[in-house]
Amino acid sequence: MFAQLKKFLPSILCTLFATHVLAQGLDTIIDAQQMQKAIERGAIIWDVRDEKSYLEGHIPGAMNLGDAGVVLRDMNKEDYLPTEQIKKIFDAAGLDIHREVMVYGTRGNPYSYFALHTINYFGGNQAKIYHDGIDGWKTAGLPTTKERTKLAPVSVALVEQTQLMVSNEEMLNLYNKGNLQIVDARTPDEYAGKDVRAIRGGHIPNAINIPFEENWQDPTTAIKLSKKQVAENSGMSLKNTLDLKKLYAKLDPNKETVVYCQSGVRASETTTILKNLGFKNVKVYDSSWLGWGNNLNAPAEQETFLNVGALNAKITAMQAKINQLEDALKAKSN
Repeated sequence: MFAQLKKFLPSILCTLFATHVLAQGLDTIIDAQQMQKAIERGAIIWDVRDEKSYLEGHIPGAMNLGDAGVVLRDMNKEDYLPTEQIKKIFDAAGLDIHREVMVYGTRGNPYSYFALHTINYFGGNQAKIYHDGIDGWKTAGLPTTKERTKLAPVSVALVEQTQLMVSNEEMLNLYNKGNLQIVDARTPDEYAGKDVRAIRGGHIPNAINIPFEENWQDPTTAIKLSKKQVAENSGMSLKNTLDLKKLYAKLDPNKETVVYCQSGVRASETTTILKNLGFKNVKVYDSSWLGWGNNLNAPAEQETFLNVGALNAKITAMQAKINQLEDALKAKSN
């Protein structure tokens, strides 16, 4: 009996370990009830939305330092500001990333995941995300407030966890080695080079296109909202675990995986979800397509180039229409 148990012990231990890792990962994304318990424990609640939205109503006790995607990034390169600058922003806001931090924004907003990734990247390890955000909170009938929460300033060391991201140079080296799993979290049009957002369009060769919206129960929710086909964003809630596993079934959870998008924001959402599903080595390509697409020495499939002349012509035509509308309004007012 003991001999048989000894024979299967390694498999049992591996299964238990994998289950433990998966359970830890699944704790990263929380629901309204878990958010309430975190508030009771005294966790820091970070509302990553812009200040105007925050002041219109937020979860009681939540702090805000403005739109995380704007405040923490160089908007030209769409990369992080220098670490010392981010430290000053966090310190002034009282955001101690080494404490338990709950992050939220609007439901499904990838900038919430970007904020979570930022905490982890600079050395925090107790951060979690409330995916359904302020929308889920209101739907649950929970209270909001317009009163600003101000935390006492702190002084916290930020230590970059470089193993969580890859740079342009590292990405090219990993790609050339060949033993890499690449996920493109952009739209199908971006992937196919039809929607060009850098010097050129297309995608990294061998990358698998799984738009980050596919993580949602209804991936078309944003489009439906823009067309006023639905009145609210409940379709942006996450798929259940079984459906998410089906979505990423073609990927190997034991293989090194890099996720990219335009600038690393949408990739942060997919990366978090893959880790929740038990993927062991997942990284965000920080500069993403902005870095790869603008490097003409980097290989690309379905490659297209930005037609600057055609773009200028469209801008000129749009400006002419705006001028006509302004003239018409002036004539009407006279």
